[in-house]
Amino acid sequence: MTSGRRSTKRIAVVACFLAPSLLIFLVYRILPLIWNVVLSFERWSPLRPATWVGWDNYNEMLNDDDVFWQALWNTLIFLASQPIAIALALGVALLVNSDLKGASVYRTIVFLSYPLMTVAVAIIWHWMYNERGGLINYVLRSLGVIDHPIAFLDSFGWALPSTIVANTWQVLGFFMIVLLSGLQNIPPHLYEAARVDGAPGWARFFRITLPMLRPALFLCLVIGMLNSFSAFDLIYIMTNGGPGHATELLITHIYKQGFGSTRFDYAAALTVAQFAMLLVLTWIAHRAVGGNAGAIE
Repeated sequence: MTSGRRSTKRIAVVACFLAPSLLIFLVYRILPLIWNVVLSFERWSPLRPATWVGWDNYNEMLNDDDVFWQALWNTLIFLASQPIAIALALGVALLVNSDLKGASVYRTIVFLSYPLMTVAVAIIWHWMYNERGGLINYVLRSLGVIDHPIAFLDSFGWALPSTIVANTWQVLGFFMIVLLSGLQNIPPHLYEAARVDGAPGWARFFRITLPMLRPALFLCLVIGMLNSFSAFDLIYIMTNGGPGHATELLITHIYKQGFGSTRFDYAAALTVAQFAMLLVLTWIAHRAVGGNAGAIE
């Protein structure tokens, strides 16, 4: 009886401590999510009452909105660039984790890009890509690589790759730190045993390093996916989705529909579609790295 009362008391104390956080999570996360899903099936704006329209918003999205498909394609390209960024970060992490002279200095230099505000990164790269006085065009012309400046952000073919490069530069430092932490947690005796057995460097990398880095790689993949679906600041400042929707992402299309055209109902449907795709992609990434990469041992 006494043991049961102690258990009940312990549960009550834990519930009291958790209640404020759970209440905030419910009010600011769960309820808005539920309201957003309901709103996606309605026709609503601040100037008129809501009316139920069923799947009309989703039918418009799939059949009548060409910008949605362009934004989806651009978002997937943005997403596909994240493994490249992770691979580059892994290479840098391997270098700074070695006996390279000045590794700590290089580590600091690479990481400095991540704490910068995204707006600042967008402004910096917007200047560097400038057709007239930008650093990149100046260097290319000085080296004789090009005769005429390239309109990086005003060209349909160059705009999206240019924003991807800027995004990769910003997240590279974060990915490097995550992967470096994973590398430093690998027991050294595993490498020593592999050397004694005569395993070459590539075998140690694929048989020890990569398997032991699965949790860190999974975290980088998830963060990369979230970054691809939420790169609003960078795109808005650098190109505002242009030229001709060449850099339009789902997140910028949602913003323009909601706050530009005051079509909050249609923006809600776009948000639900984006959220569903993010869940599916996260599940695929989870399965791709072994199905238990995020488990706490």
